[in-house]
Amino acid sequence: MTSLLDDLRDEHADLDGHVAGADLARATPAEGWSVADTVSHLWFFDREATTALVDPDAFTAGLTAIYADVDGWTVRTIGEGRALGDELPDVWRRTRADLLAALAAADPAVKVPWYGPPMSPASFATARLMEYWAHGQDIADALGIRREPTARLRHICHLGVRTRGFSYAVRGMAVPTGDVHVALQGPDGSTWRWGDLDAADRVVGSAEDFCLVVTQRRLVQDTDLDVTGPLATEWMSIAQAFAGGPTLTDAKRQSGTAPA
Repeated sequence: MTSLLDDLRDEHADLDGHVAGADLARATPAEGWSVADTVSHLWFFDREATTALVDPDAFTAGLTAIYADVDGWTVRTIGEGRALGDELPDVWRRTRADLLAALAAADPAVKVPWYGPPMSPASFATARLMEYWAHGQDIADALGIRREPTARLRHICHLGVRTRGFSYAVRGMAVPTGDVHVALQGPDGSTWRWGDLDAADRVVGSAEDFCLVVTQRRLVQDTDLDVTGPLATEWMSIAQAFAGGPTLTDAKRQSGTAPA
């Protein structure tokens, strides 16, 4: 957990470095969202995540109101950040620190409630890292920045593989029984593998490309992934590593309003 939290802290710092001094009004690929709105989204859910960790009953009690008006709640998540104005970056940084402290103090055996199934603190931290990386890509695209991939991508790759069944279930589709072998090249040139080595269905390529697809920041055909077999092809067309309802896959990236 200590290593995972170090990686989450580094992911925070990496994005913070891009945002500092940037034009926060710049539009991102998410329709209607600026860089500041993306930061607002991350801040809001960091705050909610901290509540889920330190006061799970209060977090769970709020879910009923959310589900009664999901659209209104989604608008509010951005509106609260916009209301902070110039204070947003500093409040965001303090909230990140609160979340890291709450994760460090969490009982590893206790599941944390969230908008999807409850998760272990380690899975919870991984999901937040994935959200930061994915929305960091939105900000990088908006600012014209090419981010250097890091070994932290392995966390997101692992989550992307683990959520294969979820990608089907959330769409009301039967989860296939066959396996898909995933072989991804990490930034250091090493190969990260998941699944049956003998499986006919395969996804092969860079870890970065795989992460872009499972977080729906790129379509698979816009990457260099080599996808073989009907099971692998179908999965990559619907892959969704974040919680929430099913999202569309016919755009370069999605609105990302569903938290992981």
